[in-house]
Amino acid sequence: MSNREIKTDVILIGAGIMSATLGTLLKELVPEWEITVFEKLGSAGEESSNEWNNAGTGHAALCELNYTNEKPDGSVDISKAIKVNEQFQVSMQFWSYLVNSKLIQNPNDFIMPLPHMSLVQGEENVEFLKRRFEALSNNPLFHGMEFTKDPKKLMEWVPLIMQDRKDNEPIAATKIDSGTDVNFGALTRMLFNHLENKNVKIKYQHNVEDIKRNSDGLWEVKVHDDTVGEVERYTAKFVFIGGGGGSLHLLQKSGIPEGKNIGGFPVSGIFMACKNQEVVEQHHAKVYGKAKVGAPPMSVPHLDTRYIDNKKALLFGPFAGFSPKFLKNGSLLDLVTSVKPNNVLTMLAAGAKEMSLTKYLIEQVMLSKEQRMEELREFIPNAKSEDWELVVAGQRVQVIKDTPDGMGTLQFGTEVITASDGSIAALLGASPGASTAVHVMLEVIEKCFPQHVKEWEGKIKEMIPSYGLSLMENPELLREIHKSTAETLGLTEKELVFN
Repeated sequence: MSNREIKTDVILIGAGIMSATLGTLLKELVPEWEITVFEKLGSAGEESSNEWNNAGTGHAALCELNYTNEKPDGSVDISKAIKVNEQFQVSMQFWSYLVNSKLIQNPNDFIMPLPHMSLVQGEENVEFLKRRFEALSNNPLFHGMEFTKDPKKLMEWVPLIMQDRKDNEPIAATKIDSGTDVNFGALTRMLFNHLENKNVKIKYQHNVEDIKRNSDGLWEVKVHDDTVGEVERYTAKFVFIGGGGGSLHLLQKSGIPEGKNIGGFPVSGIFMACKNQEVVEQHHAKVYGKAKVGAPPMSVPHLDTRYIDNKKALLFGPFAGFSPKFLKNGSLLDLVTSVKPNNVLTMLAAGAKEMSLTKYLIEQVMLSKEQRMEELREFIPNAKSEDWELVVAGQRVQVIKDTPDGMGTLQFGTEVITASDGSIAALLGASPGASTAVHVMLEVIEKCFPQHVKEWEGKIKEMIPSYGLSLMENPELLREIHKSTAETLGLTEKELVFN
């Protein structure tokens, strides 16, 4: 074991989209800071950021029905949709800045234009979708959204879904052409290549074993170098824990009071991928349906066109699975070892409250391939079993914490836990994570470096012109940003789509 301490200014744990984004922002703001990244796997973007491990929807709330709730009076609350959309616009601006500054090349290697659609069946759901459309289409952020329940129009939009549809149940959809498919794995790798060129030290196959605060106020990180089997110690003024499902254990090891009374519940996703390229070519959209009663928000069924390795793919899911691992490459003991004296009551309260979720997960795990095909046939009536195969997606660890709603409340979304002095921050949770990475990492910067924000503001605004403003309240700026990001990211030319 090496006893020498290696000093660095910033430590980023995990080589996923979050660390890639934070590292890139910090390198633009303070190029002289020394940044070291630790990743236990052999390359960047291999866990939740990987293109096969997430839905790749540029989450802008254009199609996800779980961001628009129906209120008791029948009106539709679009506040969460507005928030998510504005956050995605921040990501688009930052990516455009990187392309314009020649820091990354070929945006169509990670982002492609793709219509986003919501599709529902049944009288009640059709009525809800119409009300949702009316609420959203009056808002400048959702400009260009269309609604139809005309089977002919639907046949034009989604022939694969409408073909051979025998039931006479009412069906309706909304469609917006400004949606995107984002390959977060490719983007993560691009950003880490850029960071390597900027002399950021990226240490793969380095497993962080412990984090503790030294008497001088610096954080000491104990890292096992799996390539040579040695332990190294690094110290830094600031540590960011962005290790996906692995973040909770490391947050607990840091001992900060803000990390207490927090638990995690792992949910794995399973997708079905189409092997028949002829079928793949018949669909061109991300189509989101409505979650079944009792299903968690992250299990909204969707039929997605994807671009992976510059080739069109078609995925359907997600089906939920259960594994006690917190990472796809994690340990079967992850869930058990995350239970500590300070969070055991929180975890037990969640267990008692979430019986319907537990039941749902058990049912999902027990599904046969044919039962999964039956669910797919609600979207594609003539889907053939031999055309589809199962793909296990990434592990998501949903945050469990005590909230005003009660003890042990399961959180859906992304949470940043920060020490009161801003010296360490951890990212927990799941969707819409990657899509809102830039917004979330700017929040980390504001919380952890408040003393610098004033001097950095000019540079931040150069990277994100809408910084500090609401796009919804500035429709002129919104139009300008929409136009310039679409041009820079190559989202305006329809013929860019692969045939």
